[in-house]
Amino acid sequence: MAHAVDDLVAQGAPAFDAATPMLSQLLKAEMAEREVRSIAYHTKVARLPSYKDLAGFDFTSSDINEATVRQLHRGEFIENAENVVLIGGPGTGKSHIATASDQQEPSPT
Repeated sequence: MAHAVDDLVAQGAPAFDAATPMLSQLLKAEMAEREVRSIAYHTKVARLPSYKDLAGFDFTSSDINEATVRQLHRGEFIENAENVVLIGGPGTGKSHIATASDQQEPSPT
């Protein structure tokens, strides 16, 4: 549909011109919904643990360096093609840090 819009606009139908803003918003909403569903599907398939965020991690009771974790969440290591290895015993927060988002959990709609 997104590709067909340009062709329809080129045809110049007056009714379509009036509907274009609404159709544009609907297409944007559809694309956003598909992206959300895709991320949810891929997260489920990857069998990642439940949603975690950095706000939910207690750095005060951990040996993990908060500044280093926040730097890693900026993703600069990806741009530099560097590896990150998290080492520690069970229950030290490796999985939480590896899968955590740096944002608050989205509210349900």
